[in-house]
Amino acid sequence: MGKEATSGLQALLTPEESVVVLIDHQPFQFANLHSHEPTVIVNNAVGLAKAAKAFDVPTILTTVLEERGGCIIKGLQDVFPDQKPINRTFINTWEDERVVDAVKATGRKKLIIAGLWTEICVAMPAIQAAGEGFEVFAVTDASGGASAEAHDMAVRRMVQAGVVPITWMAVAGEWQRDWAREKTFPGMTDVLLQHGGGTGIAFSWETQLLATPTPAGSGI
Repeated sequence: MGKEATSGLQALLTPEESVVVLIDHQPFQFANLHSHEPTVIVNNAVGLAKAAKAFDVPTILTTVLEERGGCIIKGLQDVFPDQKPINRTFINTWEDERVVDAVKATGRKKLIIAGLWTEICVAMPAIQAAGEGFEVFAVTDASGGASAEAHDMAVRRMVQAGVVPITWMAVAGEWQRDWAREKTFPGMTDVLLQHGGGTGIAFSWETQLLATPTPAGSGI
């Protein structure tokens, strides 16, 4: 990635330039997930998927050895109910021509990747795609590894290769960019309410306060 892709306004994500690939959020992969609490990864991956849908960002689902490792988790499949995940044998997603062709067909160069495990199924395609001219962003909190060290070393290795580490809410924030963008505001807030943790709770509280008349004589 050149300097122009890592600094300045053009380095930030836009919905029009982005494509998302979600890799192997399957039962077998979750069984040995130890870098994060599994429910956190589920929440964040589904939040990322819903944000992508709200902003009309093309999203590609992929699994590895689905018949043995299990289907993609229901929360993700429910976001894209009509999409059949690309089921691979390649450990490295980017070696499967179907996935690469699906990404290239979008015409987009900002590639956002999340998956299990970070050290293998995220790092391998991220590093390869970065070497092939894509601006790659690894969503670290929607990905996880077999250990905290494995996840951390994978992120460090990807950074050395020019991959940008980012979190799912940062992705959504860059897509929205301006709260005056009314077209995507409802979808963005719905995602935050459902998956934004404290942010969603605070927003819900603010909405409640705005909708509640101030009691007479309160002095407020």
